[in-house]
This record gives sequence, C-alpha cells and structure tokens, in this order.
Amino acid sequence: MSVSISVGISDNLDTAQAFARAAEDAAAGLDGACDLCVVFAGAPHLGEGREILTIIHSRLAPRSLIGCGAGGVVGGGREVEEGAGAVVWALSAPGAEVRTLALTTAAVEGGVALGGLPEDLTEYGDSMILLADPNTFSADALLLHLNEARPGMPVLGGLASAASVDSASLFLDGEVVDSGAVACFLRGIELLPCVSQGAAPVGPEMTVTAADGNLISELASKPALERLREAIDDLTGEERELAAQGLLLGVVIDENQPDYERGDFLVRPIVGVDPGTGTVAVADRVRVGQTVRLHVRDSSSASNDLREALETNALALGSAGAAGALVFTCNGRGRHMFDQPDHDANALADVLAAPAGGFFAAGEIGPVGGRNFLHGFTATMAVFPRE
Repeated sequence: MSVSISVGISDNLDTAQAFARAAEDAAAGLDGACDLCVVFAGAPHLGEGREILTIIHSRLAPRSLIGCGAGGVVGGGREVEEGAGAVVWALSAPGAEVRTLALTTAAVEGGVALGGLPEDLTEYGDSMILLADPNTFSADALLLHLNEARPGMPVLGGLASAASVDSASLFLDGEVVDSGAVACFLRGIELLPCVSQGAAPVGPEMTVTAADGNLISELASKPALERLREAIDDLTGEERELAAQGLLLGVVIDENQPDYERGDFLVRPIVGVDPGTGTVAVADRVRVGQTVRLHVRDSSSASNDLREALETNALALGSAGAAGALVFTCNGRGRHMFDQPDHDANALADVLAAPAGGFFAAGEIGPVGGRNFLHGFTATMAVFPRE
C-alpha cells in the first residue's frame, strides 16, 4: 500500500479564502482519495466552523475528519505562531481503516468516567490521533485507561490551544463540537511515533529507594534532596547554569534494557523540595526502583533533541522514507524558545523531507517507554511511512 500525504497552509484573515486555499493546496498534492483530513484553525476562524467544514468537504470529500482550534499552526515548512492560521492535512491510504469518535470525561466519585469509547478497543485500531479541549476533557484519564486497555498502542495528539467566545473549538467529520475530545483510530496503516521532550540528561543515573506518589524521599539510599545537591555539585559550570533556570527529572518508564538513552526518560519538572525532610516533589508519580536522571532544557538542547529524535525515526523508516507527518508542538516553543522562525518546521523538512502539518498545542501527547503521556515543551509527531 502506498501512502500519500499533502498539506495546505494559509494565514489569510478571511476564513473562506484561508481554508479554500489550504484545502485546494492539500487536494492538489494528494495522490488518491482523501481517507483522513486533520484541520487546525486559529481563533479568528473558529466562529465560522461550519463554513470551514463545508469548504473542506467540497474540495477534498474526506471519508473522515477531525480538527481543533490552534493558537498557531505548522505546515509547508513554515510556522504561523499566532492569529489566523489555517492548516488542512490530508491522507490517502487505500485499504486503511479510519474510525472517528467523540469522547467525554466526567468527574465521578473515586475517579473519572470516560464516555464514547467502544467496549472492545482491540477492534478499533492500532494507533490513535487525539485532539482534546483542555477545559472540558481529562487527557490524562483517557491515556491512563488506554495504557492499560491497549498496552503499546501509540496515541499522538495535542490539546486545543485556541478558542472563540460562543464558538466550538473541535471538528468531527461534518460537525463542530463544543467540548470533550475528538479522535480517530487507525488500522492497516503504519504510524511511527516520534517524541522530542527538548531536554538533555546531565549527572549520574540514580535509583529511587523511597517514594510516595510524586514525593521522592530517598535516592540511592540517601535523602533525595541531599543526593540531588551532590549531583548538581558535580555538574559542569554550564550545566549548573542551565539547572538554575529550571531543574527537570527524567524517569525511566521501561527498564527492560541494559542502557538508557534519549527517549527512554519521561521528563518532568521538579516542582518543590522540603529541606526539613529532604524530600523532592516531581510533577508525576514515581515508584521505588525506578531509575532517574537530572535533565536541563534550553534552546540548544531542545534543538539537538528534536534533530536526534527525527534522525532516529528516519533510520527506522528505511529507504522508502516518510510519506508525511502530523506535528504537535508546544506553544512554548517557536520564537518563545528559539532565536529563529520556523524552527521545528525546518527540522522536519530537513530530516524527513516529507509534507508535515500540525499546530502549537497547549499540551502534547505521545509515548515514552511504550506508554502514552501528556507532555509540555515537547514536540510529538505521528510519522507515516511511504509504504
């Protein structure tokens, strides 16, 4: 099966003109019928959701469609970081199965109730693209459930980063959706996840020897804060400067391997310390026996990490290469992080040399160590092999 992907992008303030141009460009570059269309619309366009869908369906006639509001968009080797961005991403994959669905979450006693999922997830697909409204949907709850119900199934996507008063921020097939999440299951088409958390490991690996929830009380049988201070003291001057700007902790998720490399650590902020007890608080749950390592993040480490992640992915693709990619990059990246425009878009174009489109998200979804997580300051990508 040969996969074809095409992307159209516009920054025209006129909604009809913007999406007509983006949809026409996507249609012109697509080799075959459109099996899936993914749409990203800046806040100025969201009040015209039905018109957007009418335009796209008239030009592409997609079998399936999902989309969301975007604070900024990525496509065609460029980034429109704010305003009236419009991206239409189109996939042709003869023989593949695409199933769209609307999802909900609701707080209930003792947890979160999920709505909209099929009872038998094994019948629905081998991968998922997820776009969620951060104000009305718990992506963490869904990912926790999917990690248990469909272990190893990659979920890629992001949280909608734009909204408009009295306007829905999600799209599903021919409808606009005002809450929850929209998603599509894919089967019969290969998807390679690519996750760049934009951080560099520093210092030694350490084992968690006492922890409760997100509180680490011992590292390598010493009070956690004492052990972290020792690790920081042993860093180079440049590494200590980066650590002073914001210290991160990488936690190994899959420990069934002899060595840990880039991508093996789930990177989370250190959110607090207690000098009295020597405990360290991390923005995620940690368990005894896990291996951890300090991480730092700056524009250089983020750029290098993205290139390394993409190059690893390109090697996995082999000679056939990529048909294209969906991109979910943090709205804290772009010119907020890098001193040049179009940073992530340029890296994708350089390494994958294939059509890529996506948006600047309010949270990015992708797997680390075989489990799916919601990230920040991360670029996650769903890469589709050409064959």
